[in-house]
Amino acid sequence: MIVITGGAGFIGSNLVDALLARGDSVVVIDNLSTGKRENLAGALAAGAKLYELDVRDAAGVARVFARTRPRCVFHLAAQIDVRVSVERPTFDADVNVLGTINVLEAARTVGVSRVINASTGGGLYGTSELLPTPESSPIRSLAPYGQSKLAAEGYCELYTRLHDISTVSLRYGNVYGPRQDIHGEAGVVAIFCGCLLEGRKPVVFGDGRQTRDWVDVADVVRANLLAADAQLNGPVNVGHGEETSVLALLDALREIGMARGLELSTPLFASQRPGEVRRSSLNVTRAHTELGWSAEISLRDGLRRILDRL
Repeated sequence: MIVITGGAGFIGSNLVDALLARGDSVVVIDNLSTGKRENLAGALAAGAKLYELDVRDAAGVARVFARTRPRCVFHLAAQIDVRVSVERPTFDADVNVLGTINVLEAARTVGVSRVINASTGGGLYGTSELLPTPESSPIRSLAPYGQSKLAAEGYCELYTRLHDISTVSLRYGNVYGPRQDIHGEAGVVAIFCGCLLEGRKPVVFGDGRQTRDWVDVADVVRANLLAADAQLNGPVNVGHGEETSVLALLDALREIGMARGLELSTPLFASQRPGEVRRSSLNVTRAHTELGWSAEISLRDGLRRILDRL
């Protein structure tokens, strides 16, 4: 039995599908605040079970773990919006820190053997002097979101030392792919794809020269599956190891759109948002050498995959 918190989100639901496809029994914990029940339609039909529950509810999480007794937990439930974390830092910490502790404590109580924690790369490292940035780089978070994710990682490592629970934290780049909300507040790739399809002007915050390390959700799912079966602990970067600017992203989307008879409108530029890093790319050497993982889907192919499903 495997439990996935945040399993109705776009990353979590893709992971649920992959686990079911290889024959695992899956239980999802999600409060559906940002996740969507429709993301799990096929999974629920295939036998997955959904508990509509917030990870801040320690007693509720404990009950689900006691009932299902999972051998492995993927912890993806989180507050992920940088702007929300700046405006509501206590809420961000409540979900990302206390929620993680609740999951770890429930895991300890029932004897879970492995916890895979979803963390962040760019959100942790902030303005790094070394690009691509390795896991050993100093942590200089620019927003409470990155700080709360660092604390969550710390609790995972504490439970490894104190309770001998095997844990690993995957520090994602900027994940994109099918099921990401094209009308959401986070996930610029999905939002720009929605603009292309609907003829809306994309909005670029800042000058567009800020860079990100975009990685397709299918590659992220594969990293999770490998991490579940591995023995390594601590943080592992999961990204392409490449910088791509927002302007370059728009150029790639414009090119793909033209091939489909779609025209991407000239973007509108707005003020840079607080808490967001200027440049980001992740050194993925550890993932390659210790997990046998590297990203396989290029940004252009990933964009085509999204448009094919919209």
